[in-house]
Amino acid sequence: MPDFWTHSGFHLADRDAHGKLVAGEDLLRAWWARPEVAPVAESCDVERALHAAVLADPRRPVSAADLAAMQDPDARENYSVLLAFRERLIAAPTLEAAYLDIFRGGNVSVAPLFIDQLAHIIVRGILDDTEDPLEARTAELFFRKQKVTLQDGTSMLADAETVDLHAHAQMGGAYGNIGRLLAEANTRVKSIDLDVIDRDNALSYWARDERHDTVVSFNYGRAALDAFCRVIEKWVRHFYGIEVAVKPLRSIQEKRWAWHIGLDAEATGILNDLYQGVELDWARSQRILALFQLDFAEPSVARPDVAGRAVYLACAMDADNVLRIKPQNLLLNLPLASIS
Repeated sequence: MPDFWTHSGFHLADRDAHGKLVAGEDLLRAWWARPEVAPVAESCDVERALHAAVLADPRRPVSAADLAAMQDPDARENYSVLLAFRERLIAAPTLEAAYLDIFRGGNVSVAPLFIDQLAHIIVRGILDDTEDPLEARTAELFFRKQKVTLQDGTSMLADAETVDLHAHAQMGGAYGNIGRLLAEANTRVKSIDLDVIDRDNALSYWARDERHDTVVSFNYGRAALDAFCRVIEKWVRHFYGIEVAVKPLRSIQEKRWAWHIGLDAEATGILNDLYQGVELDWARSQRILALFQLDFAEPSVARPDVAGRAVYLACAMDADNVLRIKPQNLLLNLPLASIS
C-alpha cells in the first residue's frame, strides 16, 4: 500500500482505541519547528532559550512574562498564536475533536493555516488504507485551494499555490504548462496532457504526491469527481460513524428540496438563493462546478424532517476562479438527529 503526504504530520500522530488521531509530543514538537517561530539570526537570547525549552518539552507552560521578555514583537505575536493553538490541541481528546471545536463556538479564532494543517493530517489518516490515487488527489481540496479553468465545457482544477508560483514560468519549466493553462484563457487543454491525471494514468500521482503539480477534471462522469465522493463519504464516516452514499448530479431536479450544504462559501450562497427561488445571472451560474446527492444509509440518523430525503451538496468557484472547499461544512451542517 503506498505511503503518501509524508510531510503532513500524520506519521507523528498517535491513534486512540477508536481510530481517532491524538497529538503526541512528536506532533506538538513539529509545530514548534515551523519557520514562523524558529529563531533567526536577529533573535534575542530569551527567544532562543524559550524555543529550545519548548522543543525539549512541547507541553511546557509558557507564561505572559516569558513572552514579554522577548524583544521582537512579531515573535511574541507568533508565539501567542501558536500557544493558543497548542492549548486547544492539548485540551481536546483527539485532533478530530479539536477540529470540530474550532467551529462550534461560532467565532473562529484559529488561523486558517492551522485549520488547513489539521484537515491535512486528519484526511491523511482517513485515507491511510486507500489504494486509489484519485482519492488522495481530490482529498487535497480539503486543505489546498484550487485554481479553476473552464474550457470547451471542461472544468480543470490545479493547485492554486502552484499556479501562483509558476504562472509565469518559462516554457519547459516544471510547472509552466499548468501555469499557462490557468493563467491564459486561450491555452489549450491538450498542452498539459502530461500533467492531467485521470483513471488511466492515476498511479503517477504516488511519485509526485507532495509536488501539487497535477490537474484533474471535475466534470460530471469523470473519475476524479467520483473519487471526491468517496472522500466525502469517508470523512463523514470517520467523524460520526455513520454511512452515507454520495453521487454526482448533473442538476437538482427536486423543486423544493429538504436540505442543502454548500461545500464552500460561494456554493453556500448560490444554494441558498436557489432554494429561495432567486434566479441566478449567467455569470454566477457558471461558477457552479459540481452538484452532489448525499443519502443516509440509515434514514433514522437524520433529522425527522430530512429522514428518507436527499441532501444536496455543491461546490463553486469564486469570482477569481478559485475553489476553496470548507470540509467543516459537511460536519457542522449535516442534518443529523443527534451527534455522539
